[in-house]
Amino acid sequence: MKRARVVGSGPNGLSAAIALAQAGVDVEIFEAETVPGGGARTLPLTLPGFMHDFGSAVHPTAAGSPFFQTLPLADNGLEWIHGDFPLAHPLDDGTAVVLHRDLADQDREFGVDAKAWRSLLQPIVDNWELFAQEALGPVLRVPRHPLLMARFGMAAFQPARRVAMRHFKSPRTRALFAGLAAHSFLSLDDVLTSSVALVLAAAAHRVGWPIPRGGSQAITQALIRILESFGGKLYTGRRIDAEAFREWNAPEVLTLFDTSTQQLVDIAGDCLTPGFRELMLRFKRAPGAFKIDYALSHPVPWRARECRRAISVHVGGTLEEIAESERLVSEGHHPERPFVLVAQPSIFDDTRAVPGKHTLWTYCHVPNGSTTDMTDRIEAQIERFAPGFHECIMTRYVSTPAILERMDANLIGGDISGGAMTMKQLLLRPSALTYETSAANLFLCSSSTPPGAGVHGMCGYRAARVALQRSGLRQPGPAPPHVI
Repeated sequence: MKRARVVGSGPNGLSAAIALAQAGVDVEIFEAETVPGGGARTLPLTLPGFMHDFGSAVHPTAAGSPFFQTLPLADNGLEWIHGDFPLAHPLDDGTAVVLHRDLADQDREFGVDAKAWRSLLQPIVDNWELFAQEALGPVLRVPRHPLLMARFGMAAFQPARRVAMRHFKSPRTRALFAGLAAHSFLSLDDVLTSSVALVLAAAAHRVGWPIPRGGSQAITQALIRILESFGGKLYTGRRIDAEAFREWNAPEVLTLFDTSTQQLVDIAGDCLTPGFRELMLRFKRAPGAFKIDYALSHPVPWRARECRRAISVHVGGTLEEIAESERLVSEGHHPERPFVLVAQPSIFDDTRAVPGKHTLWTYCHVPNGSTTDMTDRIEAQIERFAPGFHECIMTRYVSTPAILERMDANLIGGDISGGAMTMKQLLLRPSALTYETSAANLFLCSSSTPPGAGVHGMCGYRAARVALQRSGLRQPGPAPPHVI
C-alpha cells in the first residue's frame, strides 16, 4: 500500500496526509467545500474587509501540539500572536479574574488560592512536552510516564464543581476554573470536566492561548504547503459520497476519513460490517454551538480593563451560574443566561478588520440540533459586563446549529466536539478499535477519535501511524519523541 486518500481537509485530515507523505506514501485529499480547513477556516462572513474564523479561533492545543512542533509551520507562513492575557473572566463587581502566562503572575492574581492552583498545575506545566504526548492520545494504553499521568488523573477524573469547591477558597478562582471546565460541553457535575480545565490552564502557562495572524486559515495554509512539499495533493469542491467511494475504493489503497462517524457510515457503507456500522451510529453526539460573528465599530467596552487586553473572554459570572447553564444544556434546555465564549482577535491582529473597526467571535452551548435563537441571550450576557456593547454592533452573522452543519457536514446538530466526551466515549472513542474500522484499508482520523476536539492534528497523526503499521509501511519521521 503506497497510495492513500484522505476524505476531509480539517487539521486532522491534513496532519494524517502529512504523516503518510513523510513515510513515502502518495497522498490525495478530497475536500467537499471550496475552501479547505474544515473547522480551521477564515471567511468573509459580515462586511467587506472583515475576516471571521468559522470554527476555531484561539489555539492553545495547536501551539502545544507534539506533532505540529515537528513541522516547519513558521517557515510556511504561520505566525502566532499572543495577547496581554490568554483569558479574562469578568464578574458583576466590575472586575475580572485573569489567567496569566506566568505562574508567578498567577500567584499574585489568586492570592489565597495560589498554592492550591500550583499544586494542580505546576507538575503539568513543568513537564508539558511529556504530558502533551501522553494526554493527546488514547486513554486505554500503558502510559510512558505513569507518575505524571496518575497525579493528573487524581483531579482530572473528578467533576469540576467538586474540584473547584474543594481546592479553592475564593469565588473568583472558582469562576475561572468553571469557565475553563465548561469547554467540555458537559455538566460541571460530570466526571472529566476537570481534565479539560487543567489541560487548558496548563497550556496557557506553558504555550499561551495564541491566535494565528490572518486567522485560523493560516494554520490550514501552512499545513497544505508542508503537504505539497512532500508531493501530496489537495482537491477542493470534491464531495465524496457512497457512489464515488465505491468507484475508487480498492483494498490496496488506504483511505482515512476526517469525518464524523455518521459520515463514515454514509460513505463507506457496505465496506463496513453491520456490527461496526451500528457502533458508529450509536456514537453519542455532543451538544451544539450557537455562534455569532460580529463586525464592530469599536472594541467591546468591557467594564473590567483586563478584558480589553485579553484574547479570550469567558462570559458567565460565577461558578454556580456557569454550572447551572451547562446543566440545563446537558438536560436539553436553553439557559436564559448562557455561558458565552468570546474571542476578540482584531485587538491584536489588524488583518481581521478594516482600520479602526473590529471583529468579535462568540458562541454558547445549546442542545444538539437546537432551533432556538440565542442571539438576544448572548448579547444580554455581553452587555451585562460591557454596557454599550449594542451600540458597537455594525452587523452580525448568526450561525445556528443547522447553519454550522450546512457549512461543515461534520458538525452534525452543531456538534463541534466530534462527539460527547462521556467517560465511555473517552475510553472507547469511537470504539475499542479507535482509528481502525472493520475494513483493513479504512481508518477514521477525525476528532471522533483520541484525543478528541481541538486544533492539534494528533488524531490524524496517530491514525496515520496506525494505518502505516497495519500496512507494514515504515513510520513517518521525524516523530515526536515518546509518542506511541
